[in-house]
Amino acid sequence: MTSYLLFMGTLAGVYALLSLGLVTIWGQGGMVNLGLVGFYAVGAYSSALLNAAGLTIAVAWAAAFIIAGTVGAALCLVTRTLRGDYLAIVSLGFAEVIRLIATNEKWLTGGSDGVSGIHAPLKAELGAAFPWFYLGLTWTLVALAVVCLSRILSSPFGRALRAQRDDEQVAAVAGKPVLQLKLKTFFVGAGLSGLAGAVYAHLTSFISPDGFVPLMTIYIFLAATAGGYTRLIGAVVGSVILLVLLESTRFAAVAIPGLSAVQVASVREFSIAVILIAIMQVRPQGLFASKPQRAPRLASKPGEAPAANGGTTVPIPHH
Repeated sequence: MTSYLLFMGTLAGVYALLSLGLVTIWGQGGMVNLGLVGFYAVGAYSSALLNAAGLTIAVAWAAAFIIAGTVGAALCLVTRTLRGDYLAIVSLGFAEVIRLIATNEKWLTGGSDGVSGIHAPLKAELGAAFPWFYLGLTWTLVALAVVCLSRILSSPFGRALRAQRDDEQVAAVAGKPVLQLKLKTFFVGAGLSGLAGAVYAHLTSFISPDGFVPLMTIYIFLAATAGGYTRLIGAVVGSVILLVLLESTRFAAVAIPGLSAVQVASVREFSIAVILIAIMQVRPQGLFASKPQRAPRLASKPGEAPAANGGTTVPIPHH
């Protein structure tokens, strides 16, 4: 039971990295990205293959982040004129293309047989303590991602990003580099998804195209939505909630007598949908709603005092 809980806790950390990538691209950048699982697969295969080629796991993880981020920026550049549903459809098609490449390019990915024997860091040295170590390592990466994203999103870059999310034309007229903002955002968000794939690959020691189906993207969207798709803490908490729902419904569905395996899976998916709909009815903005953004306080000049709202100044009369 302990091993199971440790594995689920680590998997929750992987989902949290994916959700953080989604919050960056969708919640903060306003770009609907349904190709999340594609970047996840790119990161997983990149890390596994580079490690097999002789690179250390740390270097392979960094390379997975960069490769997935670069692929994300390239996709953003190609789809720069698309908005809303059109971008969502194209990004979903991208994820399916990645899965088909992994299935058919056997010389590189092993095809449907997948890649096995992927090394995990310090697994042989730690022995029975390895699951605890990997759990801590995964959540350390999540914490680092949250800290870095918090600093980025609270910077002028983050404010400009939200400005183009709210109204791209107004942001462009105000002199904001809209395309550059989108490219950088896609790079970071896709890179986090690729890092999640790398962590998952070295956790399970095996990856195959069957593990990168579009349903994974839907799960992560549900996690981000339930937690609050514009908040980093919402992405993390939503991922934990999602995993609890997935596993609790698994046991509940199996406990129902007289159901076949297909019926059990159907009941499980139906239960998850009902529970998440109920959450959205009670908290449509997610568990963590967006915080109101305040304009930065302007420095007052001699003879002026700051206004009460901190945004403008009012003259001080002289007698």
